[in-house]
Amino acid sequence: MPLLPLSQIKIEMKDKLYSALQNRILILDGAMGTMLQRYQFSEEDFRGARFKNIATSVQGNNDLLSLTQPEAIATIHAKYFEAGADIVETNTFSSTTIAMADYHMEDLVYELNLESAKIATKVAAEFTAREPNKPRFVAGAMGPTNKTASMSPDVNDPGYRAISFNQLREAYKQQAEALIDGGVDLLLVETVFDTLNAKAALFAIEEVKQERQIDIPVMISGTITDASGRTLSGQTAEAFLISISHVPLLSVGFNCALGAKQLTPHLAVLANRTNLAVSAYPNAGLPNAFGEYDETPEQMASQIEEYLDKQLVNIIGGCCGTSPEHISAIAKIAATYQPRPLVSESKIL
Repeated sequence: MPLLPLSQIKIEMKDKLYSALQNRILILDGAMGTMLQRYQFSEEDFRGARFKNIATSVQGNNDLLSLTQPEAIATIHAKYFEAGADIVETNTFSSTTIAMADYHMEDLVYELNLESAKIATKVAAEFTAREPNKPRFVAGAMGPTNKTASMSPDVNDPGYRAISFNQLREAYKQQAEALIDGGVDLLLVETVFDTLNAKAALFAIEEVKQERQIDIPVMISGTITDASGRTLSGQTAEAFLISISHVPLLSVGFNCALGAKQLTPHLAVLANRTNLAVSAYPNAGLPNAFGEYDETPEQMASQIEEYLDKQLVNIIGGCCGTSPEHISAIAKIAATYQPRPLVSESKIL
């Protein structure tokens, strides 16, 4: 079946997205997992009627909830839009054949991405219809998978690789196609700890764009894993930026692992070295001894205000431990600031 270019509506949404970036700081949503924990879903809830008799335990497979508890996913998207988000991410962080292999659900991957995208775009359309002057957007979330292409998981066999570039490319291509079929406005390659994994995702997206003759915006967001200021695969913020700058992107940024305060110097590196938009969605501080996040919305928003004072970001949101309350506090402060100017091509790197 021939695949059609983006509809005129999607082209208009893309134009509105670029226009909005020039005029204000865009607000990304917060954590999906944090919100799902509030529901305290049981194994039976995760399974639903459809997967009632499968042999594998699926509790913790949050992406599956798009099929078994779609109302909860839609409600969470709506709460983030109500809090002030311009962009929500689809519930597809782990929706690749690679990650779903843990649950023996590789065959569900296309459906997971398609339905997750449809849920989010339906909610976004409802909010856009209510406030046409503030269009809402949906980013197709593409997580890092649970395998790494550039490092060995076995310290005794450093040359071993659990996954190949081509396997990643194929998995990401399937995910990107399904997300686009579901109607997302942009794609977000996020929580990048291994840049080779991300390159496979970006390569796959470019393949889809060429095959379908479409131009869908792409965001990329890396993860600085600790105080060393490097990703898990050993890159500094500048090295990460250089590694992905050959691909046409909407934005580059960082998320997860660190709180807002710890992320500041790494965002400054990006902001000073790229003409792309810069995004940030940090955790609600650092985890406590129990792995929980204690930073209040007010505390987090206060720290993020430093980004705004220094004009480091164009897109801001939250990751682990954040909620609609955090996003609301961030949105209120961001509304009082101008976005980081998007510099000319001649100043990049």
